[in-house]
Amino acid sequence: MLSLSPWCPHMVALGKHLLGECLTAVLLQCTRGGGWQKGQSRSPLLTRFLTSLSATKMSREMDKPLISLHLVDSDTSLAKVPDEAPKVGILGSGDFARSLATRLVSSGFKVVVGSRNPKRTAGLFPSAAQVTFQEEAVSSPEVIFVAVFREHYSSLCSLSDQLAGKILVDVSNPTEQEHLQHRESNAEYLASLFPTCTVVKAFNVISAWTLQAGPRDGNRQVPICSDQPEAKRAVSEMAITMGFMPVDMGSLASAREMEAMPLRLLPAWKVPTLLALGLFICFYAYNFVRDVLQPYVQESKNKFFKLPVSVVNTTLPCVAYVLLSLVYLPGVLAATLQLRRGTKYHRFPDWLDHWLQHRKQIGLLSFFCAALHALYSFCLPLRRSHRYDLVNLAVKQVLANKSHLWVEEEVWRMEIYLSLGVLALGTLSLLAVTSLPSIANSLNWREFSFVQSSLGFVALVLSTLHTLTYGWTRAFEESRYKFYLPPTFTLTLLVPCVVILAKALFLLPFISRRLARIRRGWERDGAIKFTLPTDNSLAEKTSHV
Repeated sequence: MLSLSPWCPHMVALGKHLLGECLTAVLLQCTRGGGWQKGQSRSPLLTRFLTSLSATKMSREMDKPLISLHLVDSDTSLAKVPDEAPKVGILGSGDFARSLATRLVSSGFKVVVGSRNPKRTAGLFPSAAQVTFQEEAVSSPEVIFVAVFREHYSSLCSLSDQLAGKILVDVSNPTEQEHLQHRESNAEYLASLFPTCTVVKAFNVISAWTLQAGPRDGNRQVPICSDQPEAKRAVSEMAITMGFMPVDMGSLASAREMEAMPLRLLPAWKVPTLLALGLFICFYAYNFVRDVLQPYVQESKNKFFKLPVSVVNTTLPCVAYVLLSLVYLPGVLAATLQLRRGTKYHRFPDWLDHWLQHRKQIGLLSFFCAALHALYSFCLPLRRSHRYDLVNLAVKQVLANKSHLWVEEEVWRMEIYLSLGVLALGTLSLLAVTSLPSIANSLNWREFSFVQSSLGFVALVLSTLHTLTYGWTRAFEESRYKFYLPPTFTLTLLVPCVVILAKALFLLPFISRRLARIRRGWERDGAIKFTLPTDNSLAEKTSHV
């Protein structure tokens, strides 16, 4: 039998060589859209940089972390860089500069780091990176990363002659106070200090950890902006080589918007979180008055021990249930407006438009509260007060000479109540999972719409049945109205019942058909009239709000 083992290393090496050449060629071809226009000329240094970038075999091992506990000296892949590799400069020796140097070296670049004290900082960088004074670091590279704070930009003015004609990549970010204080961005300020250089804003939204652990463990997108297309192209190709995905943000005027990105703290979650917190406070106060304050005032019973667990567990399902109904209420309002106007080409009010855009966050908060409710419910039997209640109930049963305590109606009610709760939580979990970008991107529009719209409505119906079986006949018992306040579950049923009733009305043939025609472009007062196909299956494929 012929042994193939001696040929395996050669075949693998040849395959890697061909694959690297093909990928480099494709990436270069895909990024030529922002290249030079007719009549423009490149600088010789930039031409050599792009040529060496396309010819170098870049490392693609992005899964494993780049910096180990022993830094980079133990990694032999970072010890040597090919002589033909493109050279990149870095001004700065901070945490981000060290992570950036490590990523560049691992991607096949020659890195020259400029520091005010190279002897002290040389041991912090990869052994393949050359750490020298700033004047020497900017002499030969065509692309130089400026990894210093804004207040230190003026200290680089002595290098203006050496930096003339080079590309400066600004990676800095201002603090929130600095962003409000200065009208111009850091990149624009850097460009004003070095008018003979081309400034590119990039990599400011990438953290040092992402550079260390690899882009697959963080955000792959790298917004890039500059006034020179060729400079953006060069930095974009570098980002691709480093394993990131460049996003063209336009001219350097967009740098201020890019610098505001890291300052935002969950902007899409602010309003939904405040809404959920407001609902929790309201329902918690309402349950406190009914379950704790009323027994203390009217019966002189101390029920304050219920505050940490029992009252919280009574409040969480109320918040989850109302939030879930608020996910589908704006769709009902939008459909009502479309029916009233007879067209889909009128904008919704701003408050309704924002409401529609926050439905995902509201739904995830609803799932969070429902999951907490399930965990709190499992903890109820573990409380000491619950054990005392069981003992007291057993003593009362013995004193009353009752050998068998069994209420058939209550048994069935609890069985149905728990079953519906589990089904509702399971359906809500499915909605939460499909909201994740990795899962949502694997679904087509019809599948995503079915899960979020149809199964979401099923979750709302199951939650309503779960609430009704919990209340049972309690809404009609006078003893349940403490301080003349109705039970909490009766308040939570208001909005969900309105949504379910409206959804049922929209299923009526004359309403659903009119709504489907409007969403396909028909206008009541328009000159163009559209008719739905006679095939009902095609009408059912019309998207719903």
